[in-house]
Amino acid sequence: MKILNHLPSGLQDVVYIVAGIFVAGFGLKSFLIPNTFLDGGVTGVCLLINELWHINLAVLIVLINIPFIIMGAYQINRKFAYKTLACIIGLAICLQFVTYPVITQDKLLVSLFGGFFLGIGIGLCMRGGCAIDGIEVLVLYTWKRSSFTVSEIILGMNTAIFLIAALKFGLPIGLYAMLTYYAATHTIAYVVEGIEEYTGVTIISGKSEDIKEKLVMHLGRGITIYKGERGFMKHSYDVSQDCDIVFTVITRLEVRKLKNVVYHIDPKAFVFTNTIKEAAGGVLKRHAGGHQG
Repeated sequence: MKILNHLPSGLQDVVYIVAGIFVAGFGLKSFLIPNTFLDGGVTGVCLLINELWHINLAVLIVLINIPFIIMGAYQINRKFAYKTLACIIGLAICLQFVTYPVITQDKLLVSLFGGFFLGIGIGLCMRGGCAIDGIEVLVLYTWKRSSFTVSEIILGMNTAIFLIAALKFGLPIGLYAMLTYYAATHTIAYVVEGIEEYTGVTIISGKSEDIKEKLVMHLGRGITIYKGERGFMKHSYDVSQDCDIVFTVITRLEVRKLKNVVYHIDPKAFVFTNTIKEAAGGVLKRHAGGHQG
């Protein structure tokens, strides 16, 4: 990752996409396809049709994703659509012509590691600015036109796939497909967000001045201050005092260190955290370990 950060952004995208294609191909051809295993999303639909009617998987991958690519051109932008088209064609070529070894026939290993490598491939392509599976675009389209949440839409689509798989190939295959999808989605989140997933930390303390100085001068963190009031307890509701509410953004690896610093200053401080999916600008650590600001 550090080496890629020194490359031009366009070249970075190409490296991510090419790597994603080959890793996704490895997950499919070395684990899922030889063992008649399924995944969720459009890839799962392609695998299901391939097993039912033996239509060439590479052709299915391209044809079934085309409507979603067109949809992506309108929902996101044409650049995204072109990159996604190139990515999907690349995956199809990889599936058709690249030879991968069959790693194992153990069903649990196939389910977990098939999903794991497929998730890495999808995540790398997403880092490159495109989608290797059209379900992301379909979810965005449906979400804007319905009252369902994104999670509910994905769950509904994949439930149908898993149900068909269970009815056609047996309940164990359907259950393994769910496990594969679970492994893939969590791997995607890790690849896209990285180990330095950002966490927002809010600190309410009567010793906010000392905490602010420690965070800025000793930990090198950027902070934002909200003006608030402390107090309003049940037995002293009328008693309150002004206070500074401190907010900062750190990586999840730094949460324990920050809490130790705060509680050393004020053991009674109120600290709560929330996950931030994306952050940029300000005083933030890059994935490469440097700073931006």
